[in-house]
Amino acid sequence: MLSVLVVCLSLLQTPEALAPRVETLRFHVERLGAVTVPEALQPEKEARLAELKRMLDGGIADEPAFNACYDAIDAVRQWLWKEAADRPRMPEGSFEETPEAWLLHSEGLALSLARDTLTLEVHTPGAPWQFLPADDNDLEFEGLNASLASASSITAEAFHTGCSIGMLVTFKDFPNLPGFELRSTFRLFGPELVIDIAAREDAQTLLYLNWPKAVLLDSAPDTLSVIPKMQGMLLPGDWPQHIEATDLCNSRSFYMGWWGHIRKSAGVQVILETPDDAGGSYKHLKGGPTVAAPRWYGSLGKLQYQRTIRYVFDDAFDYVKMAKRYRRYMKESGRFVSLREKLARTPALDQVIGKPVIHLGALYHFVKEASLYNKERVEANHSLQTFDQLREQLEGLKAKGVNAAYVHLDGWGFYGYDNGHPDVMPVGEIQGGWEGLRQLADACANMNYLFAVHDQYRDFYLNAVSYDERLTLTHRDGTRDLHSVWCGGPQTFLNARFAPEYVRRNHDLFAANAINVRGAYLDVFSVVPLEESAQPAHPMTRSECARYRRECFDLLRARGYVVSSEEPVDYLAPSLDLVHHGPYPTYPNLGGGDATGIPVPLFSLVYHDSILLPWEMGEDGGWGIPKGDSGRLHCLLNAGLPYLWPGADDAQVARTLEAADWARHCAFEDMVSHEFLDEGRRRQRATYSNGATVTVDFVTGESQIRKVENY
Repeated sequence: MLSVLVVCLSLLQTPEALAPRVETLRFHVERLGAVTVPEALQPEKEARLAELKRMLDGGIADEPAFNACYDAIDAVRQWLWKEAADRPRMPEGSFEETPEAWLLHSEGLALSLARDTLTLEVHTPGAPWQFLPADDNDLEFEGLNASLASASSITAEAFHTGCSIGMLVTFKDFPNLPGFELRSTFRLFGPELVIDIAAREDAQTLLYLNWPKAVLLDSAPDTLSVIPKMQGMLLPGDWPQHIEATDLCNSRSFYMGWWGHIRKSAGVQVILETPDDAGGSYKHLKGGPTVAAPRWYGSLGKLQYQRTIRYVFDDAFDYVKMAKRYRRYMKESGRFVSLREKLARTPALDQVIGKPVIHLGALYHFVKEASLYNKERVEANHSLQTFDQLREQLEGLKAKGVNAAYVHLDGWGFYGYDNGHPDVMPVGEIQGGWEGLRQLADACANMNYLFAVHDQYRDFYLNAVSYDERLTLTHRDGTRDLHSVWCGGPQTFLNARFAPEYVRRNHDLFAANAINVRGAYLDVFSVVPLEESAQPAHPMTRSECARYRRECFDLLRARGYVVSSEEPVDYLAPSLDLVHHGPYPTYPNLGGGDATGIPVPLFSLVYHDSILLPWEMGEDGGWGIPKGDSGRLHCLLNAGLPYLWPGADDAQVARTLEAADWARHCAFEDMVSHEFLDEGRRRQRATYSNGATVTVDFVTGESQIRKVENY
């Protein structure tokens, strides 16, 4: 047997047996000719390849000769890769230290960070952008503030990746902050700057990190700040209002985690890439200028994890491009869920898309401790409509031609609206009890109206049967917030850790009592910023709060519900099917007044085809609609769902159905542009990705809709 094996192996060494393998090497040598080298090296390349061909043509008699040929070929291959004219390279750019500053240069940007003041400057090909210097509020600890510039040791070193030119700046040896160090990495990617911030922390309690500082702006009328305050606003440098806010992301101050500035045509956009414990402040005194800066909030008293902020520079920027850049960012990060995707996961949503929204209320009972208690007319503190009466109102709308709708019911619980949460079961007998609610829900189903209930799992009323301080949001000093505004009076807030189990319990009771609930609105989750709790047994970070709130919607969606909340914010946009409003900020309050800044639909430009957004249909202002503006025209401009109230006359019904039909036509479309058509900004046009357009005139009240035929 051994002798047979030796004979077989010897046969494999013959030139005939090696021939196919030699042909493979010949092919490899042929392909090496495709590697381009600088012109000066072309003769050497040709000589090397010619030598390889001579080696192959001379014949390869055995395995050692074959291996030697392979090694020779590989040596030429490695030489070609090393000398190739087009080969992997680091980005063009440099890091430099001077006595005055640290400097970064890339193909698209030049950055300097002053050693003494930590003033940051960024130059694009067409515009300089200067930031404010460090100050004593850079770091805010419990009982102590400090400037980053106060660190005894500030060093910088090059930090380049295969995608960026950058530097790592280390701040340490702060007075009165033993053990605390901060590291900030600056990276230039084409026209963008990304800054990562991380800390080495000791025993101090960090409240806020206010760094990087604000972009320095002037008061020129063509210097614009673009701010997603609620639906969105533009703020000219010389605007005559005082506008100011400081808050976390996912709030009315920042529906979305970005803002921007435009100076003539050049602009810079700020994107907060770690938004759970991030936010910002903007302040504009009458006549300007505007100062807008990021703020990083401590997570249970620490920076805890790396924070990241991105600056996008563009010498031809506008507010639409900024919204689209942010939309791209949300898609690339996997946090954009389209309405088509939501329809696929919740088929019942088809009964809401392009349908009027009808808001009903059963019982509103104000206790005497509530600050909204009416002391002048005490009978106004108890407002009641039975479930039977509400059903009759819906039947009246059905008779007027409203053949499909989304119905939202307030005040069905034991004590009525905003009272006793989260222990609101059983259904209130005053309103009609389980049987009355069952008949109302069944009537909605028979009329093709999707029936949804208002619910609440943040406000924790002291009259709730399960009230326990250990279940509440608790500050680090052991205190908790106490309020007494709404119907039920004294309340604090439920730790979101416990919210999902309350949701599950209450909606199990609906099912057990055969109530045909098809949707649920969980109040305030999508307008109150994320919260943390230092309760020792159940601590909760803001990121955990986000997870628990999303879990509440997820478990209802698993039952086939259409899920909704109050206003649209980033972190819940993937979870929600609709919200109840995404209004514009008004001055001096949301209940009505003048526009805050110049209203622009920033949220719709990002999320129109992701989340359904209803609008009031009045003709002059209202809640979240600037005085003098028609809510109906804003509804049409945004291709949003129209609100419809019981008792609407035939003309109101007709306008509502027209708006609903338009909303259906554009429901799955991106709002690709919004533009002002006159100097007074009263004529506006929106264009959708299917080519449909709507033009509105807030002076005349006229509108013109151009649909896409056969769409």
